[in-house]
Amino acid sequence: MLLSAELANEIEMELDMRRVSPMKVLIAVALVMATALNAWADTEDPKVCVENAVNGIIKVLEAREDSSRLTEGDRDKIRKVVAGRFDYREMSKRSLAQAWGDISETERVNFTELFRKLLERSYGNRLAGFRDQKVTFNDAQFKGDKARVITSVVDAEKTTPVEYRLHQTPTGWQVYDIKIEGVSLVSNFRKDFQEGIKQNGGFAGLVQALEKKVRNLEEKDNA
Repeated sequence: MLLSAELANEIEMELDMRRVSPMKVLIAVALVMATALNAWADTEDPKVCVENAVNGIIKVLEAREDSSRLTEGDRDKIRKVVAGRFDYREMSKRSLAQAWGDISETERVNFTELFRKLLERSYGNRLAGFRDQKVTFNDAQFKGDKARVITSVVDAEKTTPVEYRLHQTPTGWQVYDIKIEGVSLVSNFRKDFQEGIKQNGGFAGLVQALEKKVRNLEEKDNA
């Protein structure tokens, strides 16, 4: 992924876009844009965590002056709405799999930040396509220090299940994976990253390719 012309095309469908249309990834994208931790995070149960983030994102999208695009101001508002509800480090760790254990702590910190930027830029523009979808939330299902919240995204065409996987952290419940119609975000990235590491001679090559992809996306968004 991102490591050749063919893989560059593949990253645009991190959630297997051949099966899931951009409109259906709205809710998955919403949580992917989190950044900092908020003081209220440890007071939310998993369902409330997901509800507040998703409904907050929808509110920002509905308030846009230009509904055809996502501005930097819109992105900033979305980051603030969902701050602290997404665990980028855990997602990065699971996506890199064995490679995570082979890199230093500094490399892990830097990769986690790069991963956040990649997610935001890869999916951010898809939020611009939001058109009055409705979302319903089921109660959380618990298993130890983990939970899942299944939601349904409803539009004129169909109802799409979106499942959030969360775990308990010192700052509250945070999302570490998202499944749309059974397709795992983490599993897709793991497959792509493993392929990228092989094609680019190791972890350093993967990082260089991802950095280039993020720069290209930023330039495209600011054009």
